[in-house]
Amino acid sequence: MNERSAARLTRLQEALAEGGSLRLSEAAALCEVSAMTIRRDLAGADGELVLIGGYLMRGDDPRHGTAYDLAVQRDRHAEAKRRLCERALETLEEGDTLFIDCGTTLMPLAMSLPEDLSLTVVTYALNVAEAVSARPGVRLWLLGGAYHGSSRSFSSDDMAETIRSFGLNKAFLSAAGVHPRQGLSCFHFHEVAPKQAAIATAQRRVLVVDASKQGLVRPARFAGLEDIDEVITEEPVAE
Repeated sequence: MNERSAARLTRLQEALAEGGSLRLSEAAALCEVSAMTIRRDLAGADGELVLIGGYLMRGDDPRHGTAYDLAVQRDRHAEAKRRLCERALETLEEGDTLFIDCGTTLMPLAMSLPEDLSLTVVTYALNVAEAVSARPGVRLWLLGGAYHGSSRSFSSDDMAETIRSFGLNKAFLSAAGVHPRQGLSCFHFHEVAPKQAAIATAQRRVLVVDASKQGLVRPARFAGLEDIDEVITEEPVAE
């Protein structure tokens, strides 16, 4: 993040220090830039500020509940995530090249990749990479760049292009929100490009999501339900 972007974010944080929200147009006017510039600033930030429904607000504002804490998410619905990942593991085949998304939902999958299959894993998530690196026989590609501690993931300008260069057999995706009309969304804008690149590239796109995410809309939309081939969840996703 450059100095001007950091200065704008600091100014917006100060404006929202006591809570409340700003329209995107108001935030842009306050910083004397375009709305698109504010969106880019947010995409390169670490979740301190979020954009929801055209309004900018603090990510840690308890009234909105939009902040993402990976350590907290790790323990939420852990048993459900384990069961869902067991079902995802059943779809693996010898020689598969897999994309594994960031977050905590797919960690049981990364930690339990079968040792009797030769697999390649592509990920931009450090926690996923750490788990995969302990699995013998699995070839790991960790995509680097700027590190985002809130989600333990990386971002870079060429990440989407790099993902498209792989012959992905399956993309295992997670989402913080699944809505029948507004589609799939996540907390962080830097996750959108790698998710979309994996969806565009993989032969089969698999969404793994527990029931707590259904009906929610998070700040960064990355796909529609029609872009997914299979949904592994506890309950049917509404049409």
